[in-house]
Amino acid sequence: MSQPLYSIPGAAVVPAPPVAADPRLSSARTVGEVLAESQVNSVLDELERDLVGLAPVKQRIRDIAALLVVDKLRLNLGLVASSGQNAPSLHMSFTGNPGTGKTTVAMRMAQILHRLGYVRKGHLVAVTRDDLVGQYIGHTAPKTKEVLKKAMGGVLFIDEAYYLYRPENERDYGQEAIEILLQVMENQRDDLVVILAGYKNRMETFFQSNPGLSSRIAHHLDFPDYAQSELLQIGERMLSTMNYRFGAGAREVFEQYLGLRLRQPHFANARSVRNALDRARLRQASRLFADADRVLTADDLTTLAPQDIQASRVFQQTAAT
Repeated sequence: MSQPLYSIPGAAVVPAPPVAADPRLSSARTVGEVLAESQVNSVLDELERDLVGLAPVKQRIRDIAALLVVDKLRLNLGLVASSGQNAPSLHMSFTGNPGTGKTTVAMRMAQILHRLGYVRKGHLVAVTRDDLVGQYIGHTAPKTKEVLKKAMGGVLFIDEAYYLYRPENERDYGQEAIEILLQVMENQRDDLVVILAGYKNRMETFFQSNPGLSSRIAHHLDFPDYAQSELLQIGERMLSTMNYRFGAGAREVFEQYLGLRLRQPHFANARSVRNALDRARLRQASRLFADADRVLTADDLTTLAPQDIQASRVFQQTAAT
């Protein structure tokens, strides 16, 4: 994998996809020609294959892709302007709880926009408040502008965007970052797509307090929580990518674990599943480590046993109550 285009302290940067926007799109006259030349369908197929559930989100992404393809055909016939003040607004809002796939979908959207020629590079720059807001007077503007400079030609993903706005603190500099964002989102929307993400209720309050931002968001996507069966499927996929698997009875125990964990606070969907599996791997390693003279097979090293999951404090807390 190629190195990220940029490295921002505290920020995640995803490199542009290897497929560049095809100049032949200017001659396309059918949807099929645009799809064949841009290879957008491959991105949509990857989204369908790699993400469990999220049917409403996947459909909305397909709808947006369809709009972009049709707009591309209109552009080819001179029916719409391609840049400047007449460029379409593609800024988005992703709302939902942690671990519901917002960043992954943002990466796929960056690929779609790039392959259809709506952004030059197609990279994703993921940041939070700390990457944009300074600690003293005169610090915020340079920080925000530096991040925007790195994101130009691609997609800027601002997670927990509502933390930019802190009206209870008169000395907070988040409003300065918002004003700079507003200007760039309006005047350079043909070279940058901004995705604001976070909890749904907090994002709604954020937009109510900042109508200028809300008016610049063209697409709102709500990411639902995963069902227990979907979380189990996600867990199995995670194990497979790490070359692990559930041993006899372990899958059933993990399903019980999920049922209990879902009732507890601070559950973060796929993120919590990953953390639970990491702890199970830690217990498996401790179990194997304790038998120093045993010859370990590939099966031993790749199998999670029921006890590796049952030792979780989730079971212990349930038993105590």
